[in-house]
Amino acid sequence: MGAAAGDIAPVVLMPGDPLRATWIAETFLDDAHCYTEVRGMYGFTGTWRGQRVSVQGSGMGQPSLAIYVHELFTSYDVQTVVRVGSCGALTEMLAIRDVVIASGACTDSSMNRITFEGHDYAPVADFGLLRGAVEAAEARGTDAHVGLLFSSDSFYASRPELTRRMVDYGVLAVEMEASALYTLAAKHGRRALAICTVSDHIVTGEQTSASEREKTFGEMVEIALTAALGA
Repeated sequence: MGAAAGDIAPVVLMPGDPLRATWIAETFLDDAHCYTEVRGMYGFTGTWRGQRVSVQGSGMGQPSLAIYVHELFTSYDVQTVVRVGSCGALTEMLAIRDVVIASGACTDSSMNRITFEGHDYAPVADFGLLRGAVEAAEARGTDAHVGLLFSSDSFYASRPELTRRMVDYGVLAVEMEASALYTLAAKHGRRALAICTVSDHIVTGEQTSASEREKTFGEMVEIALTAALGA
């Protein structure tokens, strides 16, 4: 990752987009400094309400996120990772810019099938973080949705009918990272949560622009910081 020992705080917010990491650091953190630019995946450490916190881009997809999360846990002793990402709504219960707090994550990835030799594994959020995020959303008056995400390995689904079937079983939205995050946190005994903002609506076809996805999802960032740091 390229960071020196002590550069990264015990609590890390993790957007997929490295430019969103830059925006979060510039917008929400005091005295933020960049500790890595390796492969263009920016990482920053600063303070929020007097508490030290880092922001680290993960890239797109579970394999990319897994590299960064593994290193954060094993090389930098990070204790808490909160994903702050975008998602595509799979149900008309959600609208553009709604916030989804993921209690668990389904996936079509083979990563856990390989690890558990064909057995199903249910990757779930840390309950303390989940409860903290729900309380933070309620305090802000945000009508956040709590439920399942689908962590897809494909951005353009070859069999969209399978994704639609998951809605019948309570899946709210699709993204590409949460399942790996929750699994790695369980393996290493750390805390993890995914909070996503609806950037695209699979049902209605509505979508936000790339610039909006990069710079205007501040509500979930405030919820994530409050949940992770308890401020």
